[in-house]
Amino acid sequence: MPRDDVSDATGANAKVASRLDEIALLLEEQRANPFRVAAYRRAAATIRGLNRSLNAILAESGLEGLEALPTIGERLARSIRTLVTTGRLPLLEHLRGDADPEAALTTVPGIGPKLADRLVHELGIGSLEELEAAAHDGRLDAIHGLGPKRIAGIRDVLQARLGRVRPASPLPTDEPTVAEILDVDREYREAAARGQLETIAPRRFNPTGEAWLPVLHTRRGEREYTALFSNTARAHRLGRTGDWVVIYHDGRGGEQQATVVTAAVGALQGHRVVRGREQACEAHYGVRVR
Repeated sequence: MPRDDVSDATGANAKVASRLDEIALLLEEQRANPFRVAAYRRAAATIRGLNRSLNAILAESGLEGLEALPTIGERLARSIRTLVTTGRLPLLEHLRGDADPEAALTTVPGIGPKLADRLVHELGIGSLEELEAAAHDGRLDAIHGLGPKRIAGIRDVLQARLGRVRPASPLPTDEPTVAEILDVDREYREAAARGQLETIAPRRFNPTGEAWLPVLHTRRGEREYTALFSNTARAHRLGRTGDWVVIYHDGRGGEQQATVVTAAVGALQGHRVVRGREQACEAHYGVRVR
């Protein structure tokens, strides 16, 4: 490889490695699983030792090329691919406390702030990858004002934008049950109420820089979960920052999220409910809609 190409590869790879090191440090500070912390540090070291750019590996061999690298498994490979191809990594934004899902959604033509707010809070969509999945699986049909042509346009935009990140056809998911999500929600709220969790200072809606936001890292089977109270504009406006919980986990299609709230009306009133999965919650609680 020519010297200039080696220099370019080293610089680009070093940026990715530094992000992985930052994730490891934040996870460690927030008392996450030590094995998860070590995995990110090993991945960072592997990437720094490469003599080829991650871009070149992806272009030649795709995700499989990353998975073939020492210490890089399937989940880390997906995170690295997202970071290389989009320049951002949602997990890092969550750990820093500066995640802004509405801003990401409004980068799609036809989605303004009001619609983005509804997508986040009514369907629990928090990333472009999740928006693409919802455009294929029918969830967007439930949003008033989104007709077939508009949804098709969203699909086309995301297919072009995420083409290097995921195929146009939706991937099978390993979506957790509502029972599992609600159990993580219970663990988070109970630990937060007892003051047992590390707190972070979110960058949004926090002019004093106070470290008020509790964060939980936990595991169910092979799934790693991160849970935080919602720090969105709507949660602050409605005084729900101590009720709405956003739960992130890594699925086959990449990082996914769920928002859990206390239902205020309807058959599920008073119950903790996973937004966008109300029917499954009805079955979970044995509630029938009157």
